[in-house]
Amino acid sequence: MRLNVSVKIRVTPADIDTDLNAIEKELSEISKSYGKLHSSEIKPIAFGLNCLEAILLLDDSKGGIDEIEEKLRKLDQVSEIDILDINRL
Repeated sequence: MRLNVSVKIRVTPADIDTDLNAIEKELSEISKSYGKLHSSEIKPIAFGLNCLEAILLLDDSKGGIDEIEEKLRKLDQVSEIDILDINRL
């Protein structure tokens, strides 16, 4: 697998008590078919709510970002997903 695309995403949880580490594990599992989870960081948004920002390295020939986004949206604990940046490596 040739990892030639870097995608930065932000996952906003459904509520303040959501376990972002569990979402990170799900994201890592989901992305294995298309590439890998390179790094992630929990960042504060406001009023005690945090989000997960992650960088995925993907194989452009396999696509994947739409599929990853769709699978994440199906999780009950996820409210929003934003694609922040896409770059070719």
